[in-house]
Amino acid sequence: MADSNFVDYIKIFCRSGDGGAGSAHFRREKFIPKGGPDGGDGGRGGHIILRGNNHLWTLLHLKYQRHVSAGNGGRGGAQQSSGAYGKDIYIEVPLGTVVKTAETDAMLFEITSHDEEKILARGGRGGLGNTHFKSSTNQTPRFAQPGEKGVEGWFIFELKILADVGLVGFPNAGKSTLLSVVSAAKPKIADYPFTTLTPSLGIVSYRDNKSFVMADIPGIIEGAHEGKGLGIRFLRHIERNSILLFVIPADSNSIPGEYEILINELGMYNSELLDKKRVLAVSKSDLLDEELKDEIRNELPGIPWVFISSFTGQGLWALKDVLWKVLNDIQN
Repeated sequence: MADSNFVDYIKIFCRSGDGGAGSAHFRREKFIPKGGPDGGDGGRGGHIILRGNNHLWTLLHLKYQRHVSAGNGGRGGAQQSSGAYGKDIYIEVPLGTVVKTAETDAMLFEITSHDEEKILARGGRGGLGNTHFKSSTNQTPRFAQPGEKGVEGWFIFELKILADVGLVGFPNAGKSTLLSVVSAAKPKIADYPFTTLTPSLGIVSYRDNKSFVMADIPGIIEGAHEGKGLGIRFLRHIERNSILLFVIPADSNSIPGEYEILINELGMYNSELLDKKRVLAVSKSDLLDEELKDEIRNELPGIPWVFISSFTGQGLWALKDVLWKVLNDIQN
């Protein structure tokens, strides 16, 4: 059963606040029985605002919050007093959240940094009070503007995990085991297909107190871009990774063949994924002797590669060194 604590797709109805009506009040005091207009403006309606939070990694907290409404603006008052602003509503989301309109599926914006704020639904403007409408020909305007209506609609929140390195491979390639030994992440590990049903993030410690983030993505199968297996649901998470680390086991029937299938699936889903830097880790290499390694070396694709074993620790530091070098090359 999938881990219900990971939610990466939510549809929410949002409604911003209506603007408050302007006031059509006139000044009335003891010795000024017929003063001029002094109606104040209505207050702005509340916004619905998304705010990035790097302590969140899922949209689970929004799963049962399907309707969000901001406060309405207050009415204008006498003596040109403005109405109160409607209460803004803040929705905290994990970094990598993409927001779309449900009606057209058009992307509105994305949240990629901590405390970044974007207005999803802008509150209606408050109406002008009657003081704005006084003129030489109309010194006693007995009307004011109503407040502007707020915005409402259904919106889609999609989470695309932000990570430096994304693990790509078939089910049972050893991705989860690799993540568990190079970081503090504890993904579910077992010897059957689709053990990983949700993405997992881990912080990989490097030399001199440096670190980078690695993401384990559920296994891809041939035809994933058409909706087969579990891959299609999680392929979007790979879009946010700086490096794609292909993990192919040493006991594979054909390492180049599996690599080409994986490349094809990524390209069919989104051709821009093929522009990302790639590294190959040949997992379960403790099963190989030097003669077999020599045979495999001659057929490996022309990208940086490392023989590794999560069981014995073979090649793990060499892999970190390669990944760190490629990351620095991207950033520089």
